[in-house]
Amino acid sequence: MSTDTSTASDTSETVDEPDAATVAELESRIEELEASLAAVEADDGPKKMSIIATKGTLDMAYPPLILASTAAAFGWEVQVFHTFWGLDILHEERSKNLKLSAVGNPNMPMPNAIAALPGMDSMATKMMRKKIADNNTASIEELIQTSLDMGVEFQACQMTIDLMDYDEDDFYDGVTTGVGAATALQFMGDADVQLFV
Repeated sequence: MSTDTSTASDTSETVDEPDAATVAELESRIEELEASLAAVEADDGPKKMSIIATKGTLDMAYPPLILASTAAAFGWEVQVFHTFWGLDILHEERSKNLKLSAVGNPNMPMPNAIAALPGMDSMATKMMRKKIADNNTASIEELIQTSLDMGVEFQACQMTIDLMDYDEDDFYDGVTTGVGAATALQFMGDADVQLFV
């Protein structure tokens, strides 16, 4: 004698289907969220990068300039805040004579005892300048001008200008002077990328 179990199994597999009103509410909410997300993405604007440049040696002048010009090429909004020796990068005359220190540089192919001898910094600088020229690498001046043309804002720290007795007229045209730490921090706080060089 066989027993019919179809009724029991049919009952256990029954699932309540949402009513049309609930489905309509969910679809409406999804549309609202997608519209909100699209508005946020549209208002977000370009990425922002903030760089603090503190060093004025030949080898340390290139990283902030290369990063700034590359980010600007991607359409990013870029500000580079130059303070202390980093101001020499923006100084028209001093930027042409930036030196490379042989002492304390772990990548120099000479021990510190030899690197400390008189004239070694000049020799290291001359070698680096030759390597830059041989590789057709852009000069500091070219990188600054390219960056300015692409909308990079180079800021000169006013406190350091006063401290070092720099003349604001000696900086490249287009450099923003009179910038304090508070002003620089406002942009840094909103930046997507912050770098200290």
